[in-house]
Amino acid sequence: MSAQDDKKHSIRRRDFMAGAAAMSAFAITMPRGANAANWPDKPITLVIMYSAGGGTDTVMRLLAKEMAAAKGWTINAINKPGAVGGIATNYVLQQPADGYTLLGAANFNKFVRVMSHTNSKTWEDWTIMQAAASLASWSVRSGSEFKNVDDVVKWAKANPGKLTISTSGTGGIWHEVAMQIALQLGITVQFVPYKGGKPATLAGLQGETMIAGGGVHEHVELIRAGKLRNLFQCGTADIKLADGKVLPSIGTLRPATKPLLPLGGTYNLMMRRSVPVAVQKEITEAFVAAAKSAAFSAVCQKKYFEQQVLTGEAADKRAAQLE
Repeated sequence: MSAQDDKKHSIRRRDFMAGAAAMSAFAITMPRGANAANWPDKPITLVIMYSAGGGTDTVMRLLAKEMAAAKGWTINAINKPGAVGGIATNYVLQQPADGYTLLGAANFNKFVRVMSHTNSKTWEDWTIMQAAASLASWSVRSGSEFKNVDDVVKWAKANPGKLTISTSGTGGIWHEVAMQIALQLGITVQFVPYKGGKPATLAGLQGETMIAGGGVHEHVELIRAGKLRNLFQCGTADIKLADGKVLPSIGTLRPATKPLLPLGGTYNLMMRRSVPVAVQKEITEAFVAAAKSAAFSAVCQKKYFEQQVLTGEAADKRAAQLE
C-alpha cells in the first residue's frame, strides 16, 4: 500500500470511528421508547395531581383503564396531591421525557406557574389533552340552617367574614369559582383549603365548614342520599335528578351570573412536549379512544360531566387562554 493509499485508509477509518462514536452517543442519549414499534416495554405511570376520590382522580383512573384496554398496555395510577398540582407537576418534570410518566391534571394546570410552584409554561413545555369538563356546586349538610342561597347571603351579610366554604386548595379551581360567586353575591367568605375535591366535600358534610365547595360530580351521590342539600350549581340550566330533586343553576337564582356560566373544571392528560413524536402519537390515539369510549361516556352522564375532547393546537390555545 502506498503512503497516499495508507493516508486515505487512515482518514476513512478515522471517519468511520468518529461516526460510530456519534451513533453510540446518540443511542445512549436517545430517550427510551423513541421507537413506537416496541413502545411501551414496561408499565406506564400516571401521576394524578389531586387526592384519591375527587373528580380529577375519578376521571384520570377511568381514562387510564380505557387507554390500557385500547392498546393492551399496563398503566399504574398514583396520587401526588399538593400545591394545586405543583408537586405532581414537578415530579413528572424530573422524570425522563420518554412517555413512561404522564400527568393526570385539571384545568390545563393553569394555576401552577402563576402561583410560582413551577417555571414550566404549560402550553410550551407540555402536550395537553382534554377529556371532559365539570360544573361547580355549593352544598350544605341536610341539617343546615341554610335552605337556599338567599339564606346564605342574609347570614353572610349579618356576619361579615364568618361564612366558611371548603375548596380543593388555595388558588385551585373551586377556590377560583367560589371567589367569583361570592363577588357576584356581594358577600365575604372564608376559604378553607383541602387537598382535593373529595376531602373538601367531606369537610362540608362533617361540619368543618358551613358550605361544601366542589363539583356536582363530588356532591351528587350525597345529595341523592339526603346527606347534602344543594344550594346551586354553575351550569347553564337546572339539573333534575331521577328522584325529582332539583339542583338549581345559579343563573336561575341570580340572572346576573348567566354570562359567567358554565363554571367548573376541566380534566386533562399531559405529557412532556419533548417526548418523542412517535410515542406522543401512540399516547394521543389511546387517549382519544378512552375519552370517546362507552364506559367514559356513561360516567360523564352519571356524574354530570360534559364530554369535551380537545387535542393538538386547540388544546394549546385553550391552555394559554386559561392561564
